[in-house]
Amino acid sequence: MTMDDYAACYSLWASTEGMVLSDSDSREEIARYLARNPGCSFVCARGDELLGTLLAGHDGRRGFLYHVAVATDRRGQGIGGELVKRGLAKLRAEGIAKCHLFVLAGNELGRGFWSRSGWEERNGILLFSSDT
Repeated sequence: MTMDDYAACYSLWASTEGMVLSDSDSREEIARYLARNPGCSFVCARGDELLGTLLAGHDGRRGFLYHVAVATDRRGQGIGGELVKRGLAKLRAEGIAKCHLFVLAGNELGRGFWSRSGWEERNGILLFSSDT
């Protein structure tokens, strides 16, 4: 993924059920994320049509996946799985052995995808957030 993909990515994210966008998805913030995690994020496109996205990065210890999205009419074709495979391979190449992701409560579509993909749903973990 490069910043040339941003407008199409943002449009896909905005139309993806269960995905919530915030100020951290602005052009400037995504540019900063990509620069901090070079080569870790991917898009799938056919010609000018964006089919899927994956943002991947790490903090030096753990990997994180964000905004895994596939166009509604392209789901079930292995696009999401391939994007995840590529992102995880890049994280492994960076020395990252464990990866996390967040699924919002009530996002049954996302929850189903990750469960079918072999990811373990964790219990007993609470997420706290604060604006800095």
